[in-house]
Amino acid sequence: MKVSQRLYEKALPLWESYYTHPFVKGIADGTLPVEKFQFYMIQDHKYLMQYAKVFALGVIKATKESDMRLFNGLITATLDTENAVHQSYLGQLGITREIIDSTPMCLNNESYTNYMISISFKEGLAELATAVLACSWSYKLIGDFMETVPGSLDHPFYRHWIETYTSQAFRDSNDVMIDFVDRLAEGYSEEQLQNLEKILINCSVYEDQFWDMAWTLGKMDFRR
Repeated sequence: MKVSQRLYEKALPLWESYYTHPFVKGIADGTLPVEKFQFYMIQDHKYLMQYAKVFALGVIKATKESDMRLFNGLITATLDTENAVHQSYLGQLGITREIIDSTPMCLNNESYTNYMISISFKEGLAELATAVLACSWSYKLIGDFMETVPGSLDHPFYRHWIETYTSQAFRDSNDVMIDFVDRLAEGYSEEQLQNLEKILINCSVYEDQFWDMAWTLGKMDFRR
């Protein structure tokens, strides 16, 4: 069994639970209140800026030019392609740079991104790549799910978001990370594999909490 298949089977029950989350369902059927999506977009924009730093650490840690180029491409995909969707929505919602900068990261968001960056600093490239797979792979599966919801791709507002995560470019980028983990984790011991599972599950729990945070408008963040 490939390492990625083992990780997939470990995380799939949690990832599939996202489909029934009211925030995810609300995007799929177009019923999500816009103010919840607005809150999510601000927090997700802040998340993406930290996500790109994880790939930057991949460039630093890589010993092969091909791997450096791989991570550099992922930085570009995050800052240009995925962020372009955010900028489009932020513009439609009237969210200015000043609003983004003055809005603090929620505790879940800060803890999640700090965890990924910590893993990236302290551990190897396979562990770094596994940390980002929780987001990348689960969003790919959410996109697959949303394609099965009648009318999801016809919604005038949420269609663009869904199209991003059902695009071939996003799926290809996710496949790159899957293949990368398989290559780097080849020959890993059982202890190392269990550590990869732990990283993936921890990040997947953070993903679940991110949806909760967006749905409740951060009301579970007791610092607010």
